[in-house]
Amino acid sequence: MDYKEKYNQWVNDEYFDEATRNELKAIADDDKEIQERFYKDLEFGTGGLRGIMGAGTNRMNRYTVGKATQGLANYIKKQGEETVKKGVALAYDSRNMSKEFAETAGLVMAGNGIKAYIYDALRPTPMLSFAVRHLGCTAGIVVTASHNPPEYNGYKVYWADGGQVPYPRDEEIITEVNKVEKYSDIKFMDKDEAVKAGLFNVMDKSVDDEFIKNVKAQSMNPEVIKAVADDFKIVYTPIHGSGNIPVRRALSEIGFKNVFVVKEQELPDGNFTTVGYPNPEDPKVFNLAIELAKKENADVIVGTDPDCDRVGVVVKNSEGEYVVLTGNMTGALLTEYILSQKKANGTLPSNGAVIKTIVTTEMIRPMCEEYGVKLFDVLTGFKYIGEKIKEFEASGDYTYVFGFEESYGCLAGTYARDKDAVVATMLVCEMAAYYKTKGLTLYEGLMEVYKKYGFFKEGIKSLTLKGIEGVERIKYIMDTLRNNTPSEFAGIKVEWARDYQTKEFKNLLTGETEEDTLPLSNVLHYTLEDGTWICARPSGTEPKLKFYYGVKAESIEAAEAKVKALDADVDAKLEKM
Repeated sequence: MDYKEKYNQWVNDEYFDEATRNELKAIADDDKEIQERFYKDLEFGTGGLRGIMGAGTNRMNRYTVGKATQGLANYIKKQGEETVKKGVALAYDSRNMSKEFAETAGLVMAGNGIKAYIYDALRPTPMLSFAVRHLGCTAGIVVTASHNPPEYNGYKVYWADGGQVPYPRDEEIITEVNKVEKYSDIKFMDKDEAVKAGLFNVMDKSVDDEFIKNVKAQSMNPEVIKAVADDFKIVYTPIHGSGNIPVRRALSEIGFKNVFVVKEQELPDGNFTTVGYPNPEDPKVFNLAIELAKKENADVIVGTDPDCDRVGVVVKNSEGEYVVLTGNMTGALLTEYILSQKKANGTLPSNGAVIKTIVTTEMIRPMCEEYGVKLFDVLTGFKYIGEKIKEFEASGDYTYVFGFEESYGCLAGTYARDKDAVVATMLVCEMAAYYKTKGLTLYEGLMEVYKKYGFFKEGIKSLTLKGIEGVERIKYIMDTLRNNTPSEFAGIKVEWARDYQTKEFKNLLTGETEEDTLPLSNVLHYTLEDGTWICARPSGTEPKLKFYYGVKAESIEAAEAKVKALDADVDAKLEKM
């Protein structure tokens, strides 16, 4: 069936509600828009769904959410009666339609005889991960598009360990979703009936209480908070998202007295009116927070994204100006803080392990050597960190200490299996309080870390390439790089070329090869003669192609110059493609 036939089916079939059909009738003369909405089904990928909201097979709506949920329900039922009995936990963030999509998913589960447990209001993604574990559920669903623009929404699936579904289970679920060919095959139960039958249940507040208890258990230095509590000032922004209540609760209960919330960004707002693009990686989202921080003379600014799994940090530099830290800077600071404090108080395990992704700063490598802990590299995506935690628990070979990725996500503790900006915010503030007791700002603390391990600097270039043409352009660039391995970047020879899709890992200078045990992924990674690295990968959640860089130099200025040269060289290479 081509896209026009699918369009006509949706317009004419009364199975689809009137509002959906009217929305589609309004674009009857726009063939390009019809094609974009119907040229394919919105793909249920390894993490779930993510797409622009609207009517159509290639959009996020109650029908595509229902289809995905029916496929997941079919998979759960195939696992046996005990798996079905455990039920599914659901959560949602502040995005437009998030609550409606979460309820749709819950009522499809109910229609399949699977109990749904849903939060009474919006909650952070890590709280869904926690709830799956705490309630002993078979699976979990969170409706969020993380930090994507307002027109997006998404749907992420978790399994019984609280982590995002790993291989090969993810592909098995995808197969079941793809088998649901007719929307009329979706088993949807009326809400009142589902509640009456005990198949649609609202979680009580004890789940929140247990989550906060686990977050607070990650604190290592409550005495430093007490020492500075009276004059230590925090500015916090939830960026219109789900972090407002749990983050403020954790900070308050751990002993922070002066937390100033950015009022304009405090309440949930699916349009993200003050920022548009609610990503803590974008310094502009902190403009209002910085204004408030200047007024209050705040020690630190912290912001969390809509589903509160990523954290952004702003600190005063040596000139007294507020500057936004990168995810790598925040992660490096937290790694040093956690390892040093655990060593000092005797709680650093002898078989401790830190996990980072392959596009995350290499500064962590000498840190782990310093403290005698094992460093593991995994593919991009926090689910791979969650998998490692599960692996450590099963084997007992290592004890998880900390894990993070460059894209502003980290996790301390094992109560959840996804990145958690609630615990990250608490630890960042505790760390800033610790440095204050030493007479240092958090920025000065970062400079101390640089002096200890070297001046590491990272960069990222994101090419936004939307629509069908964008998909084809991304594929063309990756294919070109894959088939014509660059011999140098910015005049520095490529030493190792690693292709995570073909599993060809080759030293271009010696001909030596390496074996790799990580899953297949469309990622190209180059290590240069001087230790500089470059990585190219399409985003799994946005219409973007990303290039990551990492360098080390004798000074911040020299490191910045290296990153700038790499960026210019990648631009030049792309222009020729």
